[in-house]
Amino acid sequence: MSDEPLDLDKHRGMAAQKATDIRRRLAEVESNAKDLRARLAAVEGHLLSAAAASWPEAADKASYVLNLYAAGLAPDDSHHRDLVAAVLADFARLSNAELN
Repeated sequence: MSDEPLDLDKHRGMAAQKATDIRRRLAEVESNAKDLRARLAAVEGHLLSAAAASWPEAADKASYVLNLYAAGLAPDDSHHRDLVAAVLADFARLSNAELN
């Protein structure tokens, strides 16, 4: 008996190897998605628990919410996408003006 690990992939056909590779990649994507959801939940928890100390901080919170809203818009809803973009541009412009 050998202590060397046996590479089972060499003993399978090409289709089985590809299927295994796909399953491994899907598991990796699911793991990354869970990590992302956990990080987003932490950020959102912070946004809910901490009051904005300035207008730029309030604009950052509003920008986050507007981006969530925009992500759910239909691709052909250009009117609302343009409106969100204009508000985000206003936030950025006014926040930079306050910093100067």
